[in-house]
Amino acid sequence: MKLPRAFLEIPLAHRGLHDIEKGIPENSRAAVRAAIEKGYGVEVDVQPSSCGEPMVFHDYALGRLTKESGPVGTRSREELGAIGLSGGDEGIPTLREILEIVDGRVPILIEMKDQDGGLGENVGDLPRRVAEALEGYEGPVAVMSFNPHMVAEFARHAPDIPRGLVTMDFVDTDLWKLVPMERREELSTIPDLERVGADFVSHGRMHLGREELGKVRKKGLPILTWTVRSPEEEKEARKTADNITFEGYLPVIPVAARLGAAGPSSAQ
Repeated sequence: MKLPRAFLEIPLAHRGLHDIEKGIPENSRAAVRAAIEKGYGVEVDVQPSSCGEPMVFHDYALGRLTKESGPVGTRSREELGAIGLSGGDEGIPTLREILEIVDGRVPILIEMKDQDGGLGENVGDLPRRVAEALEGYEGPVAVMSFNPHMVAEFARHAPDIPRGLVTMDFVDTDLWKLVPMERREELSTIPDLERVGADFVSHGRMHLGREELGKVRKKGLPILTWTVRSPEEEKEARKTADNITFEGYLPVIPVAARLGAAGPSSAQ
């Protein structure tokens, strides 16, 4: 199994340990530092700037998370870095900046956001640029995407870095209503495990009961899940999933995991 064991032992803070009431926006440097301070791993999202730099930001557009508007991809790295995140006192960080903060101390799970618009083959340059940002990085790290084509392209540039598919019931949701139903039905069967050489899946919590996860188990692949928001949800999720991506509460970290997460040595 290529996925470092830290990803199975240490809960992952969804977009960092954000808390807007404390002035800590999601996917911010402060959120990542807060997670590390508590001993949690971090999950972050990346979108490309106009110059291709991987920026740690969830949405395609700036409006929900900043006072600016328009697509993230039309602004340069410098412009995005100067745009303040709402509820905090810092700009949008680059992936390289976040990696410098984490520095192998906790696991970091990086989600490459779909660039095709329909979870298809037009993935752009983001997979290559993420691979470049990770060159020489030491510590537990893994990369994933909803779009299997992005995962396959990332593998072409960084075959030794663990990679996974973000999966769910793509049909029973409004999240992908712009994606053709035929494609949603196809992805719901998780058909790309072997093609992309997936080392794990990160499956939506609401759909953990799906039969399709059986094929993941048969291949011996770990199952992570998102997004868990209470101890009760965590208890139910762990009946199926090996680990959780969480927000809104502080899950318990096993003592053994705390002792083993002090640095890059926990990567194997």
